Amino acid sequence: MALTRTTVRKLVGAKKRVVSRAARLPKEVTGAVHAAQGKKASDVVVLDLRKSGGFTDYFVICTGGSGRQIQAIADAVKETLRKDFGERPVLAEGIERSEWILLDYFDFVVHIFSVDCRAFYGLERLWGNAERHEFAAPA
Repeated sequence: MALTRTTVRKLVGAKKRVVSRAARLPKEVTGAVHAAQGKKASDVVVLDLRKSGGFTDYFVICTGGSGRQIQAIADAVKETLRKDFGERPVLAEGIERSEWILLDYFDFVVHIFSVDCRAFYGLERLWGNAERHEFAAPA
């Protein structure tokens, strides 16, 4: 059974609604967000894990509508961060299956999910005490 975006939003338990001010986030994180949005990623969220005792400072979480789009989002994030900030991921996983691609940049991790996979793993629920920054789709 395929899940809708509305169902995903309910399942991930979005308790805090904070509209992000880009100046409060590192420029690399903001660059990853803009790259994802440039490939039409949906439900883009940044979780600030610095006060949550996480192994990284930020999670960038977004959703792609198909395996091809998920791959395109990952490619855009990697290219933007390499070209604009000289950053390369320490680890990249899930490239082959394109249901959940993880790009680890040490200080932040980019998670690119399919709709079903994002609902199943519910990272926003697991890190519910983290400050949440949501990004509206560009006009």
